[in-house]
Amino acid sequence: MKDLCYSQIDRTREILSPLGDIQHRALFGGYSLYIGDTVFAMVAKGNLYLRACEQNEPYFIRERLPTLLFSRRGRQISLKYYLVGEALWREPAQLLALSWQALDGARKEKRQRRQVTRLKDLPNLTSGLESMLWVVGIQNIEALQMMGAKASWLELRRINKGIGVKVLLALAGAICGLHEAALPSQMRQELQEWGSEQISYDAFYSGN
Repeated sequence: MKDLCYSQIDRTREILSPLGDIQHRALFGGYSLYIGDTVFAMVAKGNLYLRACEQNEPYFIRERLPTLLFSRRGRQISLKYYLVGEALWREPAQLLALSWQALDGARKEKRQRRQVTRLKDLPNLTSGLESMLWVVGIQNIEALQMMGAKASWLELRRINKGIGVKVLLALAGAICGLHEAALPSQMRQELQEWGSEQISYDAFYSGN
């Protein structure tokens, strides 16, 4: 599997060379791809996934491309990275354009975060919640965004089963830069239903 990943990294560097010098490092059982200090893609199980942003995500959704699934404690969490299938590889100009959007979107997010240096500076996050995130290894804003609200919440519940759905909404809002009450209604409902299912699942298997 490692050879497949390295082969895909080499292929990516060749096609996307106009973007700049693409480097890689191990992350989540795969490899993150970055230019300078900005991550814009991941390679996992021999496949390339591009980071979603406001500009490129409509294309991924329209083409019904699957997201990268991250396994955490036996549960599958969807990350905001979309699969680059063979059809897209056969359209290098389109792939390059989508990759540029992924890189540009990630850079814009980094610029917006420069004024926010600590987790507790994000909307909804208190010093206490920041401390708990540190305990589970989520020590900066980039790590929180990479993990996503669901995976981060599951990690918090691993050390404190009393953490409820409100914290899940708070994390989602923090990542979006919104107060949790301002989350889009569809996102809010989906998170509430998912969080309630996870709490019921934990209660069932713990015998409570």
